[in-house]
Amino acid sequence: MESKKILIVDDDIDIITVVKAILTKEGYNVISASDKIEGFKMAYKEKPDMVILDVMMTTQFEGFELAKEFSENPEFKNMPVLMMTSIDVLTTTKSSVQEMAREFRQDPNYRELDVLLVRDVITGKAGVDYRTEKGPSIWLPVDGFLRKPVDGKKLVPAVESILSMKHSTTE
Repeated sequence: MESKKILIVDDDIDIITVVKAILTKEGYNVISASDKIEGFKMAYKEKPDMVILDVMMTTQFEGFELAKEFSENPEFKNMPVLMMTSIDVLTTTKSSVQEMAREFRQDPNYRELDVLLVRDVITGKAGVDYRTEKGPSIWLPVDGFLRKPVDGKKLVPAVESILSMKHSTTE
């Protein structure tokens, strides 16, 4: 069986080094980039099976912007995206995580937040609701979140779960 190729996009070389070491030890082929532009070029060149994105790089939403570009590009729209972040993830049991994010936006405790990360604990569906610098809220489905600093005991199961989920839906 050919090893799965994973692209890591993060501006922190220490994070890249740790994630790469953990995943390489597990048999994955790991490539990396340090920003959105390099990440997109690397994705075109290498055709990864999955991408792991940092949120804040050159700008505070660069990871979200890259994930959105991937989701809107026919060549990458089915590529799994795992977001690495230190932002707290809000959990729900609603089948529509986007609907739940919109409900959180109505709550005075969350209304002013620039970013809402939401995950359904039952189905695992996840997404990001973020406000651009111009103000409108953008919804972006993703395949999961990984808390920074990276915990190797959580990284490998998250990657395996997302890859197996995507593999079973494309068969």
